[in-house]
Amino acid sequence: MVKHKILDILEKELVVALGCTEPVAIALAAATAKSYASGEIKALSVKASGNIIKNAKSVGIPGMSAKGLEFAAAIGATAGDPAKQLEVLNGLTLEDERNALKLIDEGNVTASQAVTSKRLYIEVILQTEKHTSRVVISDNHSNVSLIEVDGKEVYQGGCENIGIQTDEEELEALTIDEIYEWILQADLNDLTLIKKSIELNQVIGKEGLSGNYGLNVGRTIKDNVKKGILSDDLATAAMSLAAAGSDARMAGSTLPVMANTGSGNQGIAVTLPVVAAAEKLQVSEEKMIRAVALSHLITIHIKSRFGRLSALCGVTAAGMGASGAIVYLLDGGLQQIKGAIQNTIGNVSGMICDGAKAGCAMKVSTCSNVAVQSALLALNHQEIQSTDGFIHDDVEKSIESFCKLGNEGTRQTDELILKLMLEK
Repeated sequence: MVKHKILDILEKELVVALGCTEPVAIALAAATAKSYASGEIKALSVKASGNIIKNAKSVGIPGMSAKGLEFAAAIGATAGDPAKQLEVLNGLTLEDERNALKLIDEGNVTASQAVTSKRLYIEVILQTEKHTSRVVISDNHSNVSLIEVDGKEVYQGGCENIGIQTDEEELEALTIDEIYEWILQADLNDLTLIKKSIELNQVIGKEGLSGNYGLNVGRTIKDNVKKGILSDDLATAAMSLAAAGSDARMAGSTLPVMANTGSGNQGIAVTLPVVAAAEKLQVSEEKMIRAVALSHLITIHIKSRFGRLSALCGVTAAGMGASGAIVYLLDGGLQQIKGAIQNTIGNVSGMICDGAKAGCAMKVSTCSNVAVQSALLALNHQEIQSTDGFIHDDVEKSIESFCKLGNEGTRQTDELILKLMLEK
């Protein structure tokens, strides 16, 4: 039962995604709305929660030069394929971009903040000369919870608050202990999804190292290693590859990635520091696959309580998963894995999210560095004690405190961040 439960969790929470998931979700809502309203588009409006606006405002869209909520909605409505879900924007052309921009230039597209208590909420209303359709995506980037056509409801999702796809009962029962025991005995034939996450995310990491994307954080680290300014060690290897993947993704690379709990950037930060460390340590492929699986599952475990969108950066949770996995690569045991997670929580838990953008690669780099540092401390039996901050003796309670901080302690911060972003 445990085997099937964990495999089921992985299958639901590891999803291939093309482009940053917030603008992609807007495009999916718009593409779905257009599929229910034939004819030429006369008006298109999108309303989104503050957290969606933060992450869709400035990030690149695969293969396109334009950005923003209006463009995400317009390109989804004019060229998106809703059947592709989070790959809705796959195969776009420059002609598609021109058509979307024409719709915007004609004044037919508007975007605004939705009045909602939900952190993940998108509402698209599309009008043609024949029909009006309304589509709502809520709680999960691909969860279409409502479809209306000409004022009549044609579909309503039966599941509310599914920020994480897996059944709540399954996730509540999951622990670091259980994850670790499963990793040790898991059949490699059951880890094909993990292998795919390594393959996909490694490709975009290498693309970021060779191309010119965003702030070129990963490539700059690599170049400075070659110059002898930075040392060629475990930390710089992890930082460089992971940041490069984020550089490419945030700048609109057309390469797909394996997302973790709805975030492609998080999927990169979960896998690539571990892959880079595994290559540096020259461990076996099997050990690398098991380590990446451990990283994915620890992060899913934390994010199931943390939620998909918060005022805190989700890559911090990925750093916690990666730190435990790096301990595993270095032959550490369960207690040291827990120690590494504790150290990471105590280090990066205050990192804020100010939207998806090129600068996210710097945060990925920071959390990758912290993952290595936390792992090495834990392997030396050094971990933050329960006398410090909100850290507990029990790692599960430390995770719970971290998630409370993200969910309950930062609501006002979240509102202020959005206000500061929109004032520019």
